Amino acid sequence: MHLWDVMFKFVNNLKIRWKMTVVVLPLVLIPIFVVGTVVGLIAYHQAHLGITQTSMDDLDHLAAFTIDLLDSHNQQFQVYREDKKARTEQELASLTNFAYSMVEAEDKLYKNGDIDLSSAKQAARSALKRVQIGETGYIYAMTSKGDLTVHIAREGENVYNETDEDGRHFIRAMCKAATKTSPGRLLTIVYPGRNAELGDITPRQKMVVYRYYEPWDWIIATGGYLDESYDNPAAEQKAFAKLKARINAKQVGQTGYIYCMDRKGTLTIHPEGEGENIYSSKDSNGTPFIEQMCKQREGWIHYPWQNPGEDKPRRKIVRYLYYQPWDWIVAVGSYEDEFYQEANLIKGRILTSIAAISIVVAILAMLMVFLAAKVLSDPIRHMTAVIRDIKRGQFQRKMEIDSRDELGELAVTFNRMTRNLQHNRELEASLAQQGKMASLGVLSSGVAHEINNPLGVILGYAGYLENKIDPEDPNHHFIHEIKRESKRCKKIVQDLLNYARTPQPEFAETNLNQLLDQIVSFATNHTDLHGVKIVKKFDEGLPSFSIDGDQIRQVAINLILNAGAAMADGGHLNISTIREEDNVVITFVDTGSGIDEDDLERIFEPFYTTKDRGTGLGLAITRQIIEQHHGSIQMTSRLNQGTTVTIRLPLVREEF
Repeated sequence: MHLWDVMFKFVNNLKIRWKMTVVVLPLVLIPIFVVGTVVGLIAYHQAHLGITQTSMDDLDHLAAFTIDLLDSHNQQFQVYREDKKARTEQELASLTNFAYSMVEAEDKLYKNGDIDLSSAKQAARSALKRVQIGETGYIYAMTSKGDLTVHIAREGENVYNETDEDGRHFIRAMCKAATKTSPGRLLTIVYPGRNAELGDITPRQKMVVYRYYEPWDWIIATGGYLDESYDNPAAEQKAFAKLKARINAKQVGQTGYIYCMDRKGTLTIHPEGEGENIYSSKDSNGTPFIEQMCKQREGWIHYPWQNPGEDKPRRKIVRYLYYQPWDWIVAVGSYEDEFYQEANLIKGRILTSIAAISIVVAILAMLMVFLAAKVLSDPIRHMTAVIRDIKRGQFQRKMEIDSRDELGELAVTFNRMTRNLQHNRELEASLAQQGKMASLGVLSSGVAHEINNPLGVILGYAGYLENKIDPEDPNHHFIHEIKRESKRCKKIVQDLLNYARTPQPEFAETNLNQLLDQIVSFATNHTDLHGVKIVKKFDEGLPSFSIDGDQIRQVAINLILNAGAAMADGGHLNISTIREEDNVVITFVDTGSGIDEDDLERIFEPFYTTKDRGTGLGLAITRQIIEQHHGSIQMTSRLNQGTTVTIRLPLVREEF
């Protein structure tokens, strides 16, 4: 026997779903392997080119980004210094005005005769000397001839001919400007100064704001070094440290980084070698690449570099840019093999993806095969199960029709046959029910004959006693109630007959609130309602409308007594009426034991009862009466929480 014959015999003995799997899988997987391999090679090549270009773009972007960071830091502190300079001038002006006001105040005391001129000037001197600006600034005053009248160290000296660090006679300039300017006007002068006593080696910019007080021939001046006012080395160093930390934290690839150096090759920002001079550094071929970068300032450079512990040099690529304000070179470098590592990862991912896709497709193909087999075999199994259920008498079962093929047509025909069988069974059940109703009619006639006779006697004696007792006698009311309830008993017996004969109500205009009030008054004395508090809430605006009062009385008493039976230990029964559009709504709400959900679905069925002693006709007759009034009745209940019965009766009945 040939191998082909063995394989054919093996496959032929498999079930349908496995046969389809053996045939379908090769047809699906072989094209996937071929197409996946070709696409993978093309994708790897394109990824290699794209990643190389993307990586170079990233280096260029990072270099430009670093330049932007440096420029932003530089501009931020330039703006900060200019802003502080303006604020310093404003503060010095405020202090000058303050000193001017003190001098004016002392002069006013002198003019008022409170003190002499010498005391006034002395008081002004003392006050002005106590004011200090910054670390070394102060307030001083001098005459238009340059005589210092107020000074913390040189009071009494003439400084008219003194010059600043640039050789300019700034005191002369102040004296001339003060005497020529309108009295009280603020003037400002900035000049380079150096205080040797404070250890100044280089000149510092000093600002003086002054104002001329003509009555005393005083030029009142407030001065201070600008760097003491607006320069904050600690803050700037802290901000620059954050800038360096941000640049050093920026990783390029796996091992690349950003660094900065000046034109002499000294590293100004570097993750490890900050402050080191690398101008003479050479690559693995002996080429001085740092010197080349410092001379060209901007461009790309490729060079081999071997780190300690590595077997051989690796190619490195660096993008460098020039930052002119600080004369810095910003460089961003990374190894080329780290660029291509992503492409190699993509290659591995492609191979992994092809394998994963093949496995997933194989699984999906098997699932599709099983699904196809399921589509073919499930309807047959379903039909078999339905036929077995129908054989056991479950005629409500139907075959599901999911297609229009031969199986679907068979299901339609079978369902039609099942409906005919079910219809025949329903006819049989209807005939049995009609026989039961006929028996009920015969039984009702006998019951009516047996009960009506004693009821007639009760009514006769009640009528006799009613005529004998004075209407004003309190017992007259009870005799009247006996007579009325006896009549109602006869009516109930008649209703039992009417349930089988479909009784017709006798409609008359009735005040529903008064009717319910009478019923509640009667029911209050019933033994089943001892311990039950009945609360009435009737709509006073409810109009009279056409109903059968006796039948509605029967409905209400039946529901009240049912509620009382459910509250054997006492409770509350709320009875309310309200008008709702064209309907009158009557609600009975009790706090009784409630009704189970399964029983609630059948509670209105004839002869169905949950009581130990009951006929099961009470609620059936109730629903029949409400429906003959063209109304509706609904019941909701929860165990141990109570029951709510809602009746809706139309104000105007539609005649059919």
